[in-house]
Amino acid sequence: TQAAREEAIRAAALPDPQLTFGLDNWPVTGSQAFDWRAEDMTMKRIGLMQEFPARAKRQARQAVADRAVEQAEALSVTEQLAVRQVAASAWITLWAAEREQEVLSSQREQSALGIRLAEARLASGVGTAAEALAVQAAGLDLENRIDAARAKVEAARGTLARWLGSDPSEVGTVGVPPDLATLPIDAATLLASVDRQGPLLPWRSREAIAEAELALAAAEKRPDWRLAASYGQRDRSRSDLLMLEFSVDLPLFAADRQDRGIAARRAERDAVAASHEEARRMQVEAVHRALAEWNGLKRQVARSEQELLPLAYDRVQAAIAGYGGGGALQPWLEARRNEIELHIEHTRHVTE
Repeated sequence: TQAAREEAIRAAALPDPQLTFGLDNWPVTGSQAFDWRAEDMTMKRIGLMQEFPARAKRQARQAVADRAVEQAEALSVTEQLAVRQVAASAWITLWAAEREQEVLSSQREQSALGIRLAEARLASGVGTAAEALAVQAAGLDLENRIDAARAKVEAARGTLARWLGSDPSEVGTVGVPPDLATLPIDAATLLASVDRQGPLLPWRSREAIAEAELALAAAEKRPDWRLAASYGQRDRSRSDLLMLEFSVDLPLFAADRQDRGIAARRAERDAVAASHEEARRMQVEAVHRALAEWNGLKRQVARSEQELLPLAYDRVQAAIAGYGGGGALQPWLEARRNEIELHIEHTRHVTE
């Protein structure tokens, strides 16, 4: 943005003047060749020349530069929104990883209970060594899952630390995430405000730049003019001379030159407008898709919290009670595995 602003300051400035110097009317043939005193018109010349682009061109260049500043500002806002979004996503990912670790750690008590029951059954002669080994293997599998969850937490801390500019050891979640089951903005407002959403913010300035460049191409038909002044010094016995020169461009072949540039810039403007419309349709589709996915996940989360997780818990309790009362081990292992998977899936749905 700062670079665009600096360029805008000089966009309409006049070109730098040119210093000219040389030797005019110097004879180079004949008996007096290369004698600068032989010819009355021979003189040393020094002068200045200034070009004055057409006012319409300068105004058009200024307009292009101003639109470039607007585009840089829009891209800056878009980038800020993207950073805020990924930082929030990183926080939620860390929160989910910590929650998964907590859920898995809470299963240790029941795993220990299962091991004690298996050992008691084995000691009493009711159970088998295979059952005891299976329960121990299930406990080890749980520890593996807890270690994997701990690694997810550390990785998520590193990601969040990147966006916060902090040391990963100092990063953590505080409190609870916002109510993820309620949209902060209703669906109708989201769909009505797509033009103000991050991915579409730069497009208005892109179209403005294309329009300004078209105006600049049209201004190329306006002729530039130049003013030159030079001072010629001759031999002391002769008068010095002053020269003033005025020149102007003659755009006589506009059909094959300037008009071609105008047609090219018009085509580019139309292409930008078409791309803008395509980007807008893509954003509308993205909002519709996100809303549909969010509604589906919301229903799944509610069903898990109200029905699936309580049922899974009751199933585990019934299975462990049955195993403690002399029943089979496999129902408890399956019920426990199913409860763990449901908790992990529930956490993933909440954070998606």
